Amino acid sequence: MSSISQINFGSLSGLIIRKMTEADIEQVIAIDQASFSLPWPPRSFHYEVNENRVARPWVAEVDGRVAAMLVGWLIVDELHIATIATHPEFRGRGIGRRLLIHGLLAASDEGVTRAFLEAREGNAAAIQMYRDLGFEEDGRRKEYYKDNGEDAILMSLNDLRSLGDG
Repeated sequence: MSSISQINFGSLSGLIIRKMTEADIEQVIAIDQASFSLPWPPRSFHYEVNENRVARPWVAEVDGRVAAMLVGWLIVDELHIATIATHPEFRGRGIGRRLLIHGLLAASDEGVTRAFLEAREGNAAAIQMYRDLGFEEDGRRKEYYKDNGEDAILMSLNDLRSLGDG
């Protein structure tokens, strides 16, 4: 799988999925802050792009704008989805789903066989997307999120090759 994927995706012709760069970080931070009540510190994205050898940071770009971001960590033969979010203006168009599939398939090309993540119990849209892609609930971390005590739903996908090309 190449590091850049040109996709015609319904009404989103020109959607590009590519590796995150330093130049994307300002927009990535804005997406993170608009999406999560506990956003990452900005320095974390700089670290993921520039220093973390296990990081697999990706963005989905639409018309020159970062519409979604994903950071995964490749750990032996597993991919931990550390964060994924779509800018509020681009939600509901399947961009996050497409970005996640791309990240999973790229990891599969590197020998990854399994992926896992945590999702807020109340994030029904994300949990449904993960289930639609074949992720299964493995358990939960009680009161994982510090801001409101919400549980984290632990999910895993045990066969990345089952995704095909999305």
